[in-house]
Formats: sequence, structure tokens, C-alpha cells
Amino acid sequence: MIEVLSRDRCVACDACVRTCPNEVFESTGGAPAIARQEDCHTCFLCELYCPEEALYVSPLATPHGEPLAFGTLVEQGLVGSYGKVVGWALGRPRKEKA
Repeated sequence: MIEVLSRDRCVACDACVRTCPNEVFESTGGAPAIARQEDCHTCFLCELYCPEEALYVSPLATPHGEPLAFGTLVEQGLVGSYGKVVGWALGRPRKEKA
């Protein structure tokens, strides 16, 4: 289930809005809103298509309490981990913001 969207990393490209088959996200003109979390089917498409790795999708189908802070997820190597496991992100270095 979609857990966290980092507003700091998001570049408002709406890739997650366009790729989500269940319309979980809502375009806002800035960082999209997770508007219908309960509709997330944990397909990971939003996480895969995000060019900035600004999203974290938990492999769990339902939330189990408060999500971890995005920085903690990054430190634990969880952000972008699905793409790396399936070979999606290999060779695609993430651009660090200045």
C-alpha cells in the first residue's frame, strides 16, 4: 500500500497520477495528494515510474500503524528498493537536489 510521498523530492511531474490504475493520487498543481489510499492495490507502478524516488509503497496490503518518516525509509534502503529488486532502476542514478 502506498505509504509516503516526499514533498521534498517530488517534482510535481504527475507520473504517479498518470500510472496509477486505481486513481489513488490526485493532481494538485504541486506534489500530488494520496487521496484514496484504501484503493491502492500495491502494484508499485507509482514507485517505479517516479523519476525522483519520491514515493514509498509498502509491500503490505494494509497499513499497520503510522508510516515511518521518509528519511528513515531512505536510511533503511527501502525507498526505491522494489525497482532495484526487479531490475527497473538499475543504472538509473537518482539526481540529488542542490
